[in-house]
Amino acid sequence: IEEECFVIEGHVLIAEAISAGWKIEEQFIAPGGLIDIPGRGQTFIREVQGPDNAPTLILLHGWTATADLNWFTCFEDLGKHFNVVALDHRGHGQGIRSRNSFRLEDCADDVVALADTLGINTFIPVGYSMGGTIAQLIWKQHEHRVNGLVLCSTAPIFAKSREERLGFLGLTGLAAIARFTPTQTVDWITEQVYLQRKAEGLDQWALEEMSGHDWRQILEAGKEIGSFNSLNWLSSVDVPTSVVITTQDQVIPPERQQRLLDLLKDVDVHLVDGGHNAIYTEQRTYVPKLVAACTSVYQRALKN
Repeated sequence: IEEECFVIEGHVLIAEAISAGWKIEEQFIAPGGLIDIPGRGQTFIREVQGPDNAPTLILLHGWTATADLNWFTCFEDLGKHFNVVALDHRGHGQGIRSRNSFRLEDCADDVVALADTLGINTFIPVGYSMGGTIAQLIWKQHEHRVNGLVLCSTAPIFAKSREERLGFLGLTGLAAIARFTPTQTVDWITEQVYLQRKAEGLDQWALEEMSGHDWRQILEAGKEIGSFNSLNWLSSVDVPTSVVITTQDQVIPPERQQRLLDLLKDVDVHLVDGGHNAIYTEQRTYVPKLVAACTSVYQRALKN
């Protein structure tokens, strides 16, 4: 199966080339727009209004992605049960722009400031890959705002070996170069990331989504991910958590994702037989698992 994606009037049309011809499948995309977060800047969000009195999920995307690119398969199904907000993180897509270095801790504060702007008191952070580190930090920095956590294709630590750490640290040098030779660096990085996205099944739409990135901040984000480590404090998390593990993941090894299960107390697991981007390459399996994970967290939170 080969897939092409096109955005038409707020919907993603996924065209699958299957043997004899094309099968067109429409994918709902939530309403969205730019929003000012006082004292922090402007970002892009999507919102879905769920049922009356539904809890709120805030969706946190992965590295080099955007709210749309990460979550476009999920808005409709999650919106049947929850209020849903998804944002572009700083430096990504139409996210906050800053001259300061990228910090995951700042991203966590951005999310809470966005919640304040939208009048959301408490919520469930749902973090995918890099977004999972931000979700963990939201609990650490703003515990009273968090009803539970959903951690997807993520881990408490990303770089364990010397080779892994050096790989992430190398992004610091590229980020410095990007400040002085932006055109050449951006062209090269865009090509590399685009080729990866194309291999995962997304084509021109993915390139358009990534064209708005601040690549200096993207590179700094990669370095931040490489140094993230919650092993010393994650066991203190006192809210219900669900972990979605992609069992064929070659980006974040499943055994590293499983460390979350060893550290967290009130936790359950939802397994998806797929790679790191199974959220769209295996969406028919992944999305129901994600809905189940979010529902499990909410139901357990009601009992606390």
